[in-house]
Amino acid sequence: MKPTAYFCMEFAIHQPLKTYAGGLGFLAGSHFRAAKRLNQPLVGVSILWSYGYYDQLRDKEGYMKVEYIRKYYDFLEDINLKIPITINNNTIWVKAYKLEEDVFNTCPVYFLTTDIPENDDFGRSITHKLYEANNIIHIAQEMVLGMAGYEVIKECENVEIYHLNEPHGLPLIFKLIEEHGLDYCKEHVVFTTHTPLPEGNETQDINLLKSMGFFGNVDVKLAERLGGNPFNYTVCALRACKRANAVSKRHKEVCDDMWKHVKDKCEIIAITNAQDKYYWQDPIIRDAAKKYDIDLLRERKMELKEILFEEVADQTGKIFKKDRLTVVWARRFTAYKRPYILLYDEPRLMELLKKKKIQVIWAGKPHPNDNNMIATFNWIVSKTRGMKRATILTGYELKLSKLLKQGSDIWLNTPKLRHEASGTSGMTASMNASIHMSTLDGWHVEWAAMYPDDSFTIGDGVRDDDAYVANCIYNLLEEVADIYDTEDWWFKCCNCVNHIVEYFDAERMAREYAEKMYR
Repeated sequence: MKPTAYFCMEFAIHQPLKTYAGGLGFLAGSHFRAAKRLNQPLVGVSILWSYGYYDQLRDKEGYMKVEYIRKYYDFLEDINLKIPITINNNTIWVKAYKLEEDVFNTCPVYFLTTDIPENDDFGRSITHKLYEANNIIHIAQEMVLGMAGYEVIKECENVEIYHLNEPHGLPLIFKLIEEHGLDYCKEHVVFTTHTPLPEGNETQDINLLKSMGFFGNVDVKLAERLGGNPFNYTVCALRACKRANAVSKRHKEVCDDMWKHVKDKCEIIAITNAQDKYYWQDPIIRDAAKKYDIDLLRERKMELKEILFEEVADQTGKIFKKDRLTVVWARRFTAYKRPYILLYDEPRLMELLKKKKIQVIWAGKPHPNDNNMIATFNWIVSKTRGMKRATILTGYELKLSKLLKQGSDIWLNTPKLRHEASGTSGMTASMNASIHMSTLDGWHVEWAAMYPDDSFTIGDGVRDDDAYVANCIYNLLEEVADIYDTEDWWFKCCNCVNHIVEYFDAERMAREYAEKMYR
């Protein structure tokens, strides 16, 4: 069977390989681990970011600062392949490296870089930073992924299906149109959308794209017929692909409504995101839950909390206690996820921390150019500095993410309704006996419907203002604190660990992609 080529801007495969920013990369990493175990023919195409996303460090006063530190990897194979592409009428050379399957037990991934001596300063800078704010460089990155990625795959693999995981690699479509025609695209390309808001779907001036060479030799009139003017990447993908998928059932409802005006679009189905239990789940937690050995589950959970609290003490100088209900809010720092919500009524939070034996940890990375969210992060730093049993951590990457998921008791998710396409961090927390507490959005809609007793739902799914949501969270935490560390609590944790992998494990997701998208 011929492989599917999976184009994605980021892959979170393992901590040493820093080529990811957040959930999109986490999803790709889990997909590629699961597909390898299932012997599915899948090959990845991505970019080798010289400086990664960024390194989230602290300045001398303890506030977050952005640093760019060059990355080096000796486990990537140099396949001695360089591809020329044209950007802004200039030749840019793209070099390919390969992550072999046996390095991290994944399907193989080709990583592309322009940071080589053959290019000038602009050319080298294209693959320096993931999600570069400079729009010209950003478009050039997309051209590298789609155009050079296609040429590398054509040279190295015999591919049947091309999968765009988000439309960053959209120039791939125009390469295929140029060589095989639009009808070929509609039979051989599939597309996953992760963005539930119209403004979150990228648009560009079509003349800018044309001048940069984004469409290759394809007539701009055809490009406009596909994506409009301004040119909408998602609309183009929906019109040029065989099939598309949303990443949860709720997200499909949102997509159907959001794109109902688009004529000649392909079918949009739902494939709910999932995560890889073999990477994320602690094996002792897994085995204890299977046997409903509550004593062993509790013992192991306390050990994992102590490991997490060593990191807390090292970063912040605060000593957390393992017998307290530990609430974690950790994910990408962006406004719709409401990282500030626990501090909405600060006296109420202080009362919970003092009287209900609760402790709280925040973590997450804002975009390096999102000054508002960086200010929010540092505001939480300042708020929690003198607050006992509350703190915020830096360096939210795979390693810290696993520590937090294995060491937390409550995984708090607070997106504004109809803003979260799926969200996956709570899945891996639930695999480690951390109960998901979330507004009724994304994957939580399905989880709460399947097993309502295995999670906590914030609010009624209708009202969504901050005051209401914050009050619901405080009320829930008061109730939860009273049952924490009881026999009922650990029984609930066993159910949660056992039930979550029935549907939200990556092997189910990988099979669905193979059957519903690639076949």
